[in-house]
Amino acid sequence: MTPLACLLRILASALPWVALAAAADSRASPDRPFQDCADCPWMVSIPAGRFVMGVARGEEDAERLADEFRHRSEPAREVAVPAFAASRHEITRGQFRAFVEATQHRADGCFVWTGAEFTLDPDKNWRNPGFAQDDSHAVVCVSWEDANAYAQWLARKTGQPYRLLSEAEWEYAARAGSATPRFWGGDPALGCGYANGADHTTRAQAPGTTYREIHPCSDGYAHTAPVGSFRANGFGLHDMLGNAAEWTQDCWNVDYRGARSDAVAASSGDCTMRAVRGGAWDEGPAGLRAAYRVGSPVTIRVYGRGFRVARQP
Repeated sequence: MTPLACLLRILASALPWVALAAAADSRASPDRPFQDCADCPWMVSIPAGRFVMGVARGEEDAERLADEFRHRSEPAREVAVPAFAASRHEITRGQFRAFVEATQHRADGCFVWTGAEFTLDPDKNWRNPGFAQDDSHAVVCVSWEDANAYAQWLARKTGQPYRLLSEAEWEYAARAGSATPRFWGGDPALGCGYANGADHTTRAQAPGTTYREIHPCSDGYAHTAPVGSFRANGFGLHDMLGNAAEWTQDCWNVDYRGARSDAVAASSGDCTMRAVRGGAWDEGPAGLRAAYRVGSPVTIRVYGRGFRVARQP
């Protein structure tokens, strides 16, 4: 059993997938990011557009997904996405530190992989996830409640409507106009130039980690990387796949039956759980796809899980 499958069973979560075509115009401005305060994240304007949200035909077979993880991003549907702005990078440990110091927010305890199972370690947290980081790395070991509290603090601090991305916004931004499983194409062997996932480096340098599937390449990072270490996608966003999996705003639904055709976050379903997208540094090719989605309890912290923020442009 993979580490991901073990964690999902421990948390009684559900794992699906979603992908197909994205049809966006070319008005994004990745070369002109903006910032609302000195320690705020750099934001990139994402243009309005439409895309098909849902798993591509044959993709699950090609990825050799276990039966328990199939059919959870069906039926595919076209979604209209208004313009919004997304943080260019995942929120860093330094940016999260500024929030903690300003608010005295507590975020302790984190699920870590022991080599046999995921275990809650009360001594692990965003400051110490169990591997070396500095303040330029994506923050991990944060729950949905922590991520949402950060976004609310940023909104109060700047007077701007910061929030987490909806699932539809996230996938639209991750695809950046592409129709392939990954924004660089379908071949996971090319992934080490574009995303930080499980690969030969992880297998060699991350103690206790074993994977049935890894990217057949080396990206140089066994755990998280400083944000922006890998190539941006067509919207100028870094690490939409890999590095840290990202919390979104949506309440968890096991599939897309009855889902909206706009990009508003789902407010019905199981709201004690929220959707997580994009995969992390410890996940193989199947996890580093635009279609990848996981449901997880809002209080859970995991050593590969972080977030990015959105706001209206």
